[in-house]
Amino acid sequence: MNKRYHQYLLGGLFILIATVILVLFNKKSPSVEQIPDTLTKQQQIDLTLGETIEQGNYTFNNPYLILNPYESSPLTALMAFNTEDLVSVRVTILGKDEHSTFTQDFEAATSHLIPIYGLYPDSLNDIIVTLSDGQTKTIQIKTDPLPEDLPLPTSINANKEKLSNDLYFFTPSSEGYTAAYDVNGDVRWYLTTKNVWDIKRLKNGNLLLSSDRLMAPPYYMAGLMEMDLLGKVYTEYVFEGGYHHDAVELPNGNLLVAANNPAKMTVEDYVIELDRLTGEVVKSWDLSTVLPTEAAKSENWTEHDWFHNNSVDFDEENQAIILSGRHQDAVISIDYESGKLNWIVGDPTGWPEELSSYFFTPIGEDFEWQWSQHSAKMLPNQNLAIFDNGNNRSKDPYTYLSANDNYSRGVIYHLNKEEMTIEQMFEFGKDEGSSFYSPYVSEIDDLGTDHYLILSGGIGSLNGEALNQPAYFYEDATLSSRMIEMLDEERLFEMELPAHYYRASKMSLYPESTSYSLELGKRLGHLGETKTLPIKVNGLFFNENELNDTYQINFTQESDRLMMTGAFYEGDKVKLILNRLGDQRVYSVRITTTPYSAMCIDLFNPDALTDENQLMITQFINAEGLSGTYELYIEINNVVYPIHQSVSF
Repeated sequence: MNKRYHQYLLGGLFILIATVILVLFNKKSPSVEQIPDTLTKQQQIDLTLGETIEQGNYTFNNPYLILNPYESSPLTALMAFNTEDLVSVRVTILGKDEHSTFTQDFEAATSHLIPIYGLYPDSLNDIIVTLSDGQTKTIQIKTDPLPEDLPLPTSINANKEKLSNDLYFFTPSSEGYTAAYDVNGDVRWYLTTKNVWDIKRLKNGNLLLSSDRLMAPPYYMAGLMEMDLLGKVYTEYVFEGGYHHDAVELPNGNLLVAANNPAKMTVEDYVIELDRLTGEVVKSWDLSTVLPTEAAKSENWTEHDWFHNNSVDFDEENQAIILSGRHQDAVISIDYESGKLNWIVGDPTGWPEELSSYFFTPIGEDFEWQWSQHSAKMLPNQNLAIFDNGNNRSKDPYTYLSANDNYSRGVIYHLNKEEMTIEQMFEFGKDEGSSFYSPYVSEIDDLGTDHYLILSGGIGSLNGEALNQPAYFYEDATLSSRMIEMLDEERLFEMELPAHYYRASKMSLYPESTSYSLELGKRLGHLGETKTLPIKVNGLFFNENELNDTYQINFTQESDRLMMTGAFYEGDKVKLILNRLGDQRVYSVRITTTPYSAMCIDLFNPDALTDENQLMITQFINAEGLSGTYELYIEINNVVYPIHQSVSF
């Protein structure tokens, strides 16, 4: 009897202890604040728009009209109405002259969704709407002023007799907005979201830009976004390693993308092909298997960023990929199928002898190699266009050219691949001297036969002296960009802006066909699982340590990842811990200043210092591989602190 009593007592005690432990382990703290990302927010906007338009019984005489429907493109609007008969619609956005007036036709329908682009800021805009049955009306749309920090042109020269009403689109490098200017220098479109890097128009008429979500410092983005000028995102493509610099649409509709290999410690030496329908990576090229990583080092070469691929292009005629390795002063062609090296354009100094057969021999007069180049692309006539930044114009430090004596160029080379000769066919910029010198970023774009758009996007000076590094590194430096449009070596258009810009493109306001819809945007691909440390951290429970405000720790959550920001001191040892019963994840948080040698975009300030000389750090934990509700802890210099917040996946 006594023995059985003790057994019951011990059993009951065990159950009580187990219950207490389970309660403690499963006690849920307040949830981390949910922050809707752009795509998630827009999905709700589309649902609301669809319901409003459907229930509103809007007509041509009483249309539905909303300015900036997606809250990211302030100089656009959406008009919706129904007609009894099948009619087409013509919209004319009136400008200051014929070069700033835009007309677009929309296909015949009875339910009409009409995107209106190209409004003037801080203005009452007149838009003429005409139906194919003869009805016409003028609507007026009032817009807000531009943001004070949106750069406006400091000078413009335009030969309007030879210009169309196309716009000049810019993506920022150091400040400003992704924006478009007309031939008069007026801003006619801009985004308030940070969709950066290159801007291209896809075959379906939509734009291709970076995602507006940072993945890792200094500028690696979570992926790409396909959007229209309303700012509506149709597809966000996300992938491991992140996106940088450039992407291009392939003939098969897939996307060729400059990326990072998540399995390696190096960056900007990896290219992927994304399936447009699924977002999956279907092909990849690792450049460290193509080129020696220690060869032909430029001034900015680092072991971490040895190649620094800053452009991708597809040579359809030769089924080859064209890449620009800034840190080896080399433009290369690799075979699309095999990944094998086809050729190298650049000074052969510093390359191993066994690669000498891949280089070209210069012929003709006034030939110069390119240095630290950007924007390499094959033209339809098989010439090679490059923006030659010109950094140092030598690999020998003893013969470096100073910034004051230097220049940048848009240059066109003719390649004879049978005889392996190279001839310079065109250049612009050398005669401009240091006033056109950009030690980073910039572009040359092909607009047709002998027709080019050339952007020197990183011009900088300090006390009247040209700079050999990005000017935003210097507190009192002057920043500027110069863009030139040339036809048959004649300047048709020139604009100067008081900021640095990564790329520029000339495009029509509306594509040939506009296919706006209220279909919900989608996210394709995956960010991958965030790497964990192979350890477990003790001392989580009954922990009475309290984290003070010194570290400014803050957690937020998007639909597919957790984000932590905090202020730490150089050298702090920090771990982030997610814990639930039977599942603990420990993540290393790197606290150090990073000596980036090539900051093409400085919009995200990854290592900004606080007043206490702390580093502001952002850490992302992807949702993939996580399930359930986790309590949050942080370990700083071997002391564990409960956050008193939870996160659910």
